[in-house]
Amino acid sequence: MAQLAASICLDERDFSVKIYLDPFNKRIRIDDYRGKIQAVLKKAEELAAQHQVEKLIMKARKEDVSLLFEHGLQPEAMIDRYFCGSHAYFFSKFYTADRKKNEHWVTEDQIIQSVSQLDLTNQRSKVPQDYVLKRADESSASELASLYGQVFQIYPTPLDDPGYIKKTMADGTVYYAFSHQERIVSAASAEVNATYKNAELTDCATLPDYRKDGLMKFLLKALEQELIGSGIFCAYSIARALSFGMNAALFQLGFSYRGRLMNNCYIFDKLEDMNMWVKDLSNS
Repeated sequence: MAQLAASICLDERDFSVKIYLDPFNKRIRIDDYRGKIQAVLKKAEELAAQHQVEKLIMKARKEDVSLLFEHGLQPEAMIDRYFCGSHAYFFSKFYTADRKKNEHWVTEDQIIQSVSQLDLTNQRSKVPQDYVLKRADESSASELASLYGQVFQIYPTPLDDPGYIKKTMADGTVYYAFSHQERIVSAASAEVNATYKNAELTDCATLPDYRKDGLMKFLLKALEQELIGSGIFCAYSIARALSFGMNAALFQLGFSYRGRLMNNCYIFDKLEDMNMWVKDLSNS
């Protein structure tokens, strides 16, 4: 099981900050901040040293971009309209040479190029027969955990734990799943940020024998409609940069590529780069 991550909120005299400590992925992420940005970065550097992380990530606002360049952080990706309509910019700093190395970058560029040339007109419009689509609740937690445990050797969060899935549901994450012969074979979720009115489409998994039927696109469309109904129009998804299928699915659903997070997290079977995809649901 993955080591549990934790969010901490610090309120100091000249700044407030929300930081995500992620020991399993050896990283720290600044999710929100107010006040003196230099003090925010200093505190993050202190925590990075204390926890011996390899990467610092910051979700920054447009007005702070130049200052982050001055402090040696590098831009990696962005999310349109993340902060209640204002863009978010992902900046990073690496603390080890190995974390900064990358053997797959050119291959990942080629995947993005191939994806961008896909035909958007010839797509399946109906769910294949014998599949049942549903919004999953706590009664499905054990079955969802089993699915994720089978699909992923490694995952950034402990989705193979039914208790963890129930906790995410209680915190507002929405799961949709496909069943075949009363067995869940594919699932995805929307992790909702109620403060800034955005959601990450994530936890996408399909058992190998069922991947030919294109189930993930229908799951993501169902999640999009759920979000629109809740007044959330900023949707984004972070896909494995080496996965042609997942990047293709997002492109064909109208998501736009917005950068790549290098050596971002342990997923599938190793530390991987992750592509950022963004969609404005108000145009759907």
